[in-house]
Amino acid sequence: MSDLLEQELLVRSFHPEHFSDSSKSLSGENTYQVIRRNGSVTDFNPAKIKTALTKAFLAAEGETASGSHRVHDIIDDMTQQVSSVLLRRAAPGHTLQIEDIQDQVELALMRSEHHKVARAYVLYREDRARERAKVEGRKKKKKGNQPNLNVKNADGTLAPLDFDRLATVIDEACANLEGVSADPVFEETKRNLYDGVSVAELALAPIMAARTFVEREPNYAFVSARLLLDKLRYEALSFLSDRPDQATQSEMQDRYATYFPAALKAGIDAGLIDPELARFDLKKISAAIKPDRDLNFQYLGLQTLYDRYFLHIKGTRFELPQAFFMRVAMGLAIREVNREDKAIEFYDQLSSFVFMASTPTLFNSGTCRPQLSSCFLTTVPDDLEGIFKSIRDNALLAKYSGGLGNDWTPVRGLGAHIKGTNGESQGVVPFLKVANDTAIAVNQGGKRKGAVCAYLETWHIDIEEFLDLRKNTGDDRRRTHDMNTANWVPDLFMERVVNDGSWTLFSPDDTPDLHDLYGNAFKAAYEAYEDKTVAGQITNFKTIRAVDLWRRMLTMLFETGHPWITFKDPCNIRSPQQHRGVVHSSNLCTEITLNTSHDEVAVCNLGSVNLAAHVTEKGIDHAKLAKTVKTAMRMLDNVVDINFYTIPEARYSNLRHRPVGLGLMGFQDALQTMKIAYASQAAIEFADESMEAIAYHAIAASVDLAAERGRYESFEGSLWSRGILPIDSLDLLAKTRSEFNVDRSTRLDWETLRERVKTVGMRNSNTMAIAPTATISNICGVSQSIEPAYRNLFVKSNMSGDFTVVNAALVRDLKARDIWDEVMISDLKYYDGSVGQIDRIPDDLKELYATAFELDSSWLIEAAARRQKWLDQAQSLNLYIANPSGKKLDDLYRLAWQRGLKTTYYLRSSAATHVEKSTLKGTDGKLNAVSTSPSAIIPQSPKPAPASTASSAPTAAPATVAASSPSPIPGQATDAISPGQAWGKACLLDDPECEACQ
Repeated sequence: MSDLLEQELLVRSFHPEHFSDSSKSLSGENTYQVIRRNGSVTDFNPAKIKTALTKAFLAAEGETASGSHRVHDIIDDMTQQVSSVLLRRAAPGHTLQIEDIQDQVELALMRSEHHKVARAYVLYREDRARERAKVEGRKKKKKGNQPNLNVKNADGTLAPLDFDRLATVIDEACANLEGVSADPVFEETKRNLYDGVSVAELALAPIMAARTFVEREPNYAFVSARLLLDKLRYEALSFLSDRPDQATQSEMQDRYATYFPAALKAGIDAGLIDPELARFDLKKISAAIKPDRDLNFQYLGLQTLYDRYFLHIKGTRFELPQAFFMRVAMGLAIREVNREDKAIEFYDQLSSFVFMASTPTLFNSGTCRPQLSSCFLTTVPDDLEGIFKSIRDNALLAKYSGGLGNDWTPVRGLGAHIKGTNGESQGVVPFLKVANDTAIAVNQGGKRKGAVCAYLETWHIDIEEFLDLRKNTGDDRRRTHDMNTANWVPDLFMERVVNDGSWTLFSPDDTPDLHDLYGNAFKAAYEAYEDKTVAGQITNFKTIRAVDLWRRMLTMLFETGHPWITFKDPCNIRSPQQHRGVVHSSNLCTEITLNTSHDEVAVCNLGSVNLAAHVTEKGIDHAKLAKTVKTAMRMLDNVVDINFYTIPEARYSNLRHRPVGLGLMGFQDALQTMKIAYASQAAIEFADESMEAIAYHAIAASVDLAAERGRYESFEGSLWSRGILPIDSLDLLAKTRSEFNVDRSTRLDWETLRERVKTVGMRNSNTMAIAPTATISNICGVSQSIEPAYRNLFVKSNMSGDFTVVNAALVRDLKARDIWDEVMISDLKYYDGSVGQIDRIPDDLKELYATAFELDSSWLIEAAARRQKWLDQAQSLNLYIANPSGKKLDDLYRLAWQRGLKTTYYLRSSAATHVEKSTLKGTDGKLNAVSTSPSAIIPQSPKPAPASTASSAPTAAPATVAASSPSPIPGQATDAISPGQAWGKACLLDDPECEACQ
């Protein structure tokens, strides 16, 4: 592309009409202007876009492109597309930037799969950028020699723009970060400024400038966050002082101590913060705040906090990050005897990211309505009053950020007799429609959408209609497009599937005890009811082939992402609380397994250990982990007493049983720190070791709390009281299954702890659950929960916007091998963040950084099985399939059942979670042009996974289903999905509307 200028005459002869002024035809009157790099302004002219595109095609394809009608049409279409996008998104005053236009051209080339042309265009832009940098260097401008620009204040007055302060803030943001420089951020910021720029635009300019460099150097994510901090400081300090007030990060070292009490008072006066917090020793509390921890955020984490977590008055944030964490910590310590010391202890954990409380706790701790619990599970009764009370309860529980799991199995099915009206029931589906609409209406104060998951047992006569709830076709009055759904599957059904037996569907008014039975008792009762159908004693039933229903369950899971597959028997047989009730469902995210009844609404309080913060290259730091878990369990137990309960059934249940759910996040980061590939036996062993350590310390901490505060009320008769710990309950499950082979090895002194549990007791009926951590992992800057990396370079969407995400560990390793450059960035974009097909990357790094769709999901199940043996609840386990087929789905979910998993979560297919090609530069935030929303999904056949050892199945998980096993996709072969197969609306990875429990 070095002789592009010499090709100008050829370009003109190729398409002379490209140089006509067509901007008016595209935009009406030509009121759009372009700010050039030197600050001058010119009219927007689409003809120049055509010129750029033509040059790129000529450079990539040579002179053969000049006579091609195909290329001519492509360029015309792209020009129209780019122009339309630019004019639709033009800034206030109808101004555009040269770089923005070029970004859109590059984006159009990538989206249209013209990767060779796009590559030439990228390289040309980089060459030009280097030339400009050399020219700028030769000019040797002095720092003080800046243009004379003014800033427009909120009252309309003008003041000189302080370039010295701007440079200081940028210098601070770049300090002590490897691979970043303040100079390009400063220059990029200046390029976006103009005379009369508003205060808000001035605050945003350096943030946007820094974000353009993230894809080249991940540490610019920290730079962007620190520049956002400057914006936040101005907003908060000005609000509290009723005048414009700014402070740099270094100045906040002294100001935090005076700022925090003022922020606390403002929140109390506004009715947002509990006045009890003002009665703490605020001098001691303020002195414990560590301002430097503000610098630990990456941009995505801080922007998420800014948008959704920090307290505000009429949209103006007055909480800075360390004030936020201290407010949360004080709220959790509010009933402690030595509450200042405990608040500081809690603050240290939260602000250092070694542990993070769940989203409801972060939202509401220390406020006047401290609803801190994450999950609520309910059972819906079979009467009209009870059904609508349950829907009302959903609304009240969701109002303050609770996620909901509803057990709908008791509600009689379609065609059942209604004694009161002598009519026939319309079944459970119409009521599910009402529950669906209620969840949408209650949107948790605008912080996140209300979310609910409906559970139905596989023997319910409405199960076939239940499977169709998320379809986009059929009677919309019998569809729930926004509600999650899950199958509650008994072991007997899975046995019938394996043996190709029949399966009978019943209405629960005819078989009322099946709802409360499991294991051998369920089998005996179910078979007795089947005998009654033969004898004519039950008439409202349907008999089908079990494998046909199983195939339909998997088909719907594949096509719509729902209903999820969860297993009733292991949830109950291994439940510590089986002496006090039955687990009738899981929760919104399938990690909670607690008893529910008409009198009790189960409640769970969640938080997650950041595993990445507790490992080194040599392995787990057990002393640090023990300290973290001990403090975390105390915080979670405090939630039970502090909590604001919106319905009495929730309060009654939570105070009796005191369940909590300690989980983990950053599992993938921990593996990469230790150089362990996810698809390896070593990773399975680490899953076992790390979960055993967390389980040991969590149970020990609950025993310590019991010694200090007393056992939970319903302890006697529990598995705990009988000395049966989660690892021991595997034997109970094994007794009900003919084949059950799960590793039982241990590393720690469980015998001593077992005796302490029996003699001292437990403070909490349940202690562990691994939630998705969809949002709090962003705050901490680590990988989500137990998830493998989705991509190594992609655009992440959530309610705060779209953000460039780069795997910093990969970048560090590529730099160490001296292969991190513009070409590598371009290749990562081309392969959707996958390293498997990039020849320059060594095989060991390909294995270490294999992405979710490059892994055989049986590795995920084997690792999950090792965790499950330690968990008294469950785990949110997503499964990934790059090239789905009926046989693969069948194998995968049968393996999950055989390995004793209690639940599974989303099934994700690569096509349904595909991220569009993007330049990424300048595409972060709410102005992003790249979308991963359902409307952006285009059905397509997925790329084949690279040939790598990472994609091989673990030897520990042999295939258990014969090759002739039927496909769940009717009319398709067992080994392939046709290229044109529609992928449905399977849940997107990091779906902004799927914030889950955390």
